[in-house]
Amino acid sequence: MNALVYARYELVRTFRNRRFFVFSLGFPLALYYLTATANRHEQNLGGSGISAPLYLMVGLAAFGSMNAMLATGARIAGERGVGWNRQLRLTPLSTRTYFRVKVLTAYVTALLTIVLLYAAGTTLGVRLGALDWAKMTALILVGLVPFAAIGVLMGHLLTTQTIGPAMGGTTALLGFLGGVWFPITGGAMQKVAEALPSYWLVQASHVGLGGSGWSSTGWAVVAAWSLAAAVLARRVYRRDTQRV
Repeated sequence: MNALVYARYELVRTFRNRRFFVFSLGFPLALYYLTATANRHEQNLGGSGISAPLYLMVGLAAFGSMNAMLATGARIAGERGVGWNRQLRLTPLSTRTYFRVKVLTAYVTALLTIVLLYAAGTTLGVRLGALDWAKMTALILVGLVPFAAIGVLMGHLLTTQTIGPAMGGTTALLGFLGGVWFPITGGAMQKVAEALPSYWLVQASHVGLGGSGWSSTGWAVVAAWSLAAAVLARRVYRRDTQRV
């Protein structure tokens, strides 16, 4: 199996999965409409001077894309459970290609989630300049790198029985500490948040709110998490391949 065939297989299999559409695409979209529609006329959310539809759109773009990236772990855990990974190891497919295709699939689903939320935002009156849309999206995609590695890591570390609760708890905690639902300003919570990639992912989405993007600390945190998670994912993958 070569890289092109495997990539096509992964993408087709992902988009034929009904649960993918419900949880990775439908859930963030439904959550946005539920929260933003009720507050569509609020133009100063929490005293921020930002409209509720805009603030919630960018926050859920970060949350939904993060969730889409981590969902790779659930697919990997399922493949391990039925022995599909062992079958792949009998093919000429390299470890590098395996990881690249998993990350590519995750990015496609994350980007689709972002686009749908942007479209939903425009239906509730969100208007941004073309450059703002582009800068926000580009930085979000960079901010998703550590979550791609974390998804692969969780998929090879956990089973089908444990991956669901682990993913649910992880995304909820990272979303809360990242500032998806409300701004995090000052105190010990701010220091904890700044050490997490989810905080900087949300800051990337806040470029659409007029934010300046990342400081050197943000770039360092995202790079450190990406490297650490990638190293651990590779190590866990190798350990998994050595099992009989």
